[in-house]
Amino acid sequence: MPKKPIHRNRHEIDATDLTIGRLSTRIATLLRGKHKAGYEPHIDEGDIVSVTNISKIRFSGKKLAQKEYYRYSGYPGGLKTKKMSEVFSEKPGDVLKRAVKQMLPPTRLRDGMMKRLTVK
Repeated sequence: MPKKPIHRNRHEIDATDLTIGRLSTRIATLLRGKHKAGYEPHIDEGDIVSVTNISKIRFSGKKLAQKEYYRYSGYPGGLKTKKMSEVFSEKPGDVLKRAVKQMLPPTRLRDGMMKRLTVK
């Protein structure tokens, strides 16, 4: 059976005054290809997404001040924490990329989906 060609559309999203969670779910859906009629979970047919004005994104509640990100080195006492506000002030795009990555399935296809997300 011949393979059918994958057609990827390009989506431009302006993040001004959008909440982080709703924007992330929209991006994850586009990257995964669930909005297409011929969606199959084992085939990566998602689209290309670029997001602009990420520094003007809106956070609901006290998320920016209270939410923490964790990293663990694997050694005893190796748990590192960082507040979302610190990460957002250094690199605003990392907050969105982390949210989108956690919404995608942890399979071999996730890295390819994340490569199609560009944040400006």
